[in-house]
Amino acid sequence: MSVVGVDLGTLNTVIAVARNRGVDVITNEVSNRATPSLVGFGPEARYTGEGAKNQEISNLKNTVSSLKRLVGRSLSDPDVQIEQNFVSARLVQCNGLALAKDVEEEYTNEKGEKAIRIVREPFEIPYKTEVGTEVTYRGKKTPFAATQLLAMFLSKIKETAHLELKLPVSDIVVSVPPWFTDGQRRSMLDAAEVAGLKILRLMNDTTAAALGYGITKLDLPAADEKPRRVAFIDIGHSNYSASIVEFKKGELAVKATAYDRHFGGREFNMALVRHFQKEFLAKHKIDIFTNPKALSRVEAGAEKLKKILSANQQAPLNIESLMNDVDVHEMVNREQFEKLIAPLLNRVTVPLEQALADAKLTKDDIEFIELVGGSSRVPAIKAEIQAFFGKPLSFTLNQDEAIARGSAFSCAILSPVFKVRDFSVQDIVNYPIKFSWEKDDDIPDEDTSLTVFNKGNVLPSTKILTFYRKQDFTLTAEYACDSKDLPGGTSKTIGKFSVKGVKAGPKSEFMICKLKARVNIHGILNVESGYYVEDEEVEEEIKEDGEKKDPDAMETDDKKDESKPRTRKVKKQVRKGDLEIVAETESIDAKTRTSATVYEKLMISDDVLVARTEDEMNKLEGRIYELLSKLDEEWAHDEAFDPRLFNRDNPDPKLVVAEKEKLGKILEDRKNWLFAEGGYENRPEPTLAQYQSSLIDINNIGRILERRYRETAEEKSNAAKGVQKAAEVNKDEEMTDAEAPKPEVEEPQVVG
Repeated sequence: MSVVGVDLGTLNTVIAVARNRGVDVITNEVSNRATPSLVGFGPEARYTGEGAKNQEISNLKNTVSSLKRLVGRSLSDPDVQIEQNFVSARLVQCNGLALAKDVEEEYTNEKGEKAIRIVREPFEIPYKTEVGTEVTYRGKKTPFAATQLLAMFLSKIKETAHLELKLPVSDIVVSVPPWFTDGQRRSMLDAAEVAGLKILRLMNDTTAAALGYGITKLDLPAADEKPRRVAFIDIGHSNYSASIVEFKKGELAVKATAYDRHFGGREFNMALVRHFQKEFLAKHKIDIFTNPKALSRVEAGAEKLKKILSANQQAPLNIESLMNDVDVHEMVNREQFEKLIAPLLNRVTVPLEQALADAKLTKDDIEFIELVGGSSRVPAIKAEIQAFFGKPLSFTLNQDEAIARGSAFSCAILSPVFKVRDFSVQDIVNYPIKFSWEKDDDIPDEDTSLTVFNKGNVLPSTKILTFYRKQDFTLTAEYACDSKDLPGGTSKTIGKFSVKGVKAGPKSEFMICKLKARVNIHGILNVESGYYVEDEEVEEEIKEDGEKKDPDAMETDDKKDESKPRTRKVKKQVRKGDLEIVAETESIDAKTRTSATVYEKLMISDDVLVARTEDEMNKLEGRIYELLSKLDEEWAHDEAFDPRLFNRDNPDPKLVVAEKEKLGKILEDRKNWLFAEGGYENRPEPTLAQYQSSLIDINNIGRILERRYRETAEEKSNAAKGVQKAAEVNKDEEMTDAEAPKPEVEEPQVVG
């Protein structure tokens, strides 16, 4: 079983996994430690992560970003209207989830004949009203709700983790901004289930960072000592959160959390973009806001420039042929940049003041200030925060990966597979929740609403509610705060819970109903169960341990029957049966979720098939050009071949030419078939099987010629080596004859 933590960011997503020796951040298919949080749509397939990033500029209208900020929201929300400034695809209102069915379609084939092919026709199934986007997918205009778009990206996260771990991936912990509402959190869970994932916990960003900080510390105060108080500040691409956390050995408790929902790196980028828009308009008479591609390129340039300015005093922006063949070159220094973002810098301390006030603490009570998030690297922001607290900042955590690591630790704690040091995590409820109900005429003085979970209550938290009723009734759960405290446009209603099976009992005028309300580990409210009780007299054993015995009492032979304990009759509420709870919340019903899951798997299969088909097409194209090149160059001269290798019984050199001409004709035919002019309109897209078959046909002939050429080359090489060797032997023999000593001839001696 896998243990995976995911920091789901607006710009990038980081994945961490727990292994035997700790927690590692894994890389994606191009070895990046962060994956772009994007989903794109092409003519035949989807693109997610790096694939979507690569085609973003050329396919802006069909590429969707800001996935987590759209999920669970409505198009009419003011916050969503703000998101449209950062999302290149057109946002629409979706009243259902997109599905598809296969239907028959008539077309004209290459021969001009009428034929039938199977095409996929999109349709919608009812779902809650949610913002989404309309894209062109498989040749059809298709609206996808934000929940479905997020599910597509989570499928990519699942695949990336699976390729790294070589294990099935199911259980994960995902981080979310602490200001996420009940509806947004439910949509996150729904998206994960559609992607085939089970979220063990939706964890607030700063809480995840705090867990990653505390679980590795061995010097935390003991339970009876003063807690260590740390401020965790997370400034990411679009969100700013601050939490005050108290640590003791083996536990952390979040005391308060505050946030700014529209403060982050993209706001800094936009300040630069607006500056460049004015500069380009004045110098070059071009308006980048009228050209989406130009605007996207400037935004990308502003992002890079901002990062350079975090470590340097000035940075350039150079973009060739931005608009109307105009090249732009600008230089920005850090002082200019800080003036551009001055209105944002004035907001830096607001969440910090709010968090301290909610925690009922002062700046002096905070011992350490930990900064995480990419945008916390901006020098001006660090200076503002340090000036506010009046003490040095801490950077002991990896700013880009701390939240993912903390999420992975949380997943390991919740997973039965890993043994982790015991560490308790107490988060808090960020929005107060109340229940309201219709007034019962038989109880004139009854209140009709009650705040059950206050802001700052420990999370998870359970409350038992008691009602006296004669018939079925409904509870309405709402946020007990001002609308301005909620994300823009969010409804205050969380859901409705109908209690069924209520009727007066034979012994009472009312049924006593007990309902279990719980804000669970994800921060989601549910009325989990209901039951009814009756007042009954029951026998209760009297405990004698506490009774006093008179030391002067006389002992007698009369003894009590110790086999029967003393009891007394008391009235108690005895559980008699369960009540049915029917919930009306923003979660997807089981049937709809199953349909969406099946369609997601179908789209994954389509993506895999398209990828394999493109791969085979590229192989076929490469092989065609490889063999054509050999025919034109390496095999251009017939004498390069030994005719006997073609037909040893009839070694006719003409066979060489015929064989090459045959291969050349096949290659030209296949090339024309592969790149037929208007082929995609006049015939169906070639299938994977057709590409594979064509590649096999070409290889069968190409390999014969390659083998013959290789064998001929080897024969010539061997022959050349033989001649060389013979020449060397002859030379050696000549040298031997020349250098051999001549026999000495002795002159006959005359003996006198």
